[in-house]
Amino acid sequence: MKKMFDFGKKEQFPPGPSIKLPNFFGIQTSDYIPGYLIQSKDLRKIHKAALLGDVAKVQHLLLFGKNNVNDLDREKRTSLHLACANGHSDVVSLLVERKCELDLLDKDSQTPLMKAIQCEQEECATILLEHGADPNLGDGSNNALHYVAFFRGIDMAAKLLQYKADIEAKNKEGLTPLFFAIRAKNCDMAEFLLKNGANVNALDGYKRTTLMIAVSMQFTEMVSLLLQYNVDHTIKDQIGWTAEKYARIYNYPL
Repeated sequence: MKKMFDFGKKEQFPPGPSIKLPNFFGIQTSDYIPGYLIQSKDLRKIHKAALLGDVAKVQHLLLFGKNNVNDLDREKRTSLHLACANGHSDVVSLLVERKCELDLLDKDSQTPLMKAIQCEQEECATILLEHGADPNLGDGSNNALHYVAFFRGIDMAAKLLQYKADIEAKNKEGLTPLFFAIRAKNCDMAEFLLKNGANVNALDGYKRTTLMIAVSMQFTEMVSLLLQYNVDHTIKDQIGWTAEKYARIYNYPL
């Protein structure tokens, strides 16, 4: 049986357009901050109570009409956003019981569910999902499953899929959660997504395949996984390069 990629003699390539791996979060990942930067002047009484996890104070403020359950602070955050980001599940439960809106967006267009996931607050995320929070709302760049595929574990990914998260959701650069798992070098997450129906031949905004990305990263384990799921190595990107050409350019030892 012939090798899948047969390079033969070393080939010289003319200079092509520079295509870097996309910036996955709209900012450099080294500057990525999952929680909120808090300034007291931005908060109303109910936001301060939610931030501290003071259930009794939140309940008192709501009961006597001092604040509304959906009041926004100066950064367009609700009490639910702040409680989720800081893991105060009892406050989250109270706010949900008081019929707060689950999918309001803060100034960064993020829902409370996204903040819970970014801040690794799985209990808060679970409460929101159980009460109907939308797992497919994005922040203009990514949605909850994108963040989970890059930063978090399989348990949270499974929970999102249980509540109908779109496994083929694309961010503004055309990336599905599978691309994020590959970029994070998370083979377990990539395999989980593939087993649950993720398209191994998905294309990003430059019409690059998952195999092209894995080869350009020289990530042997991921390349092997993708080949097991019959990834198509003949697909060409928008400048006509195949995975074989990526392998040559990046000196990938196939």
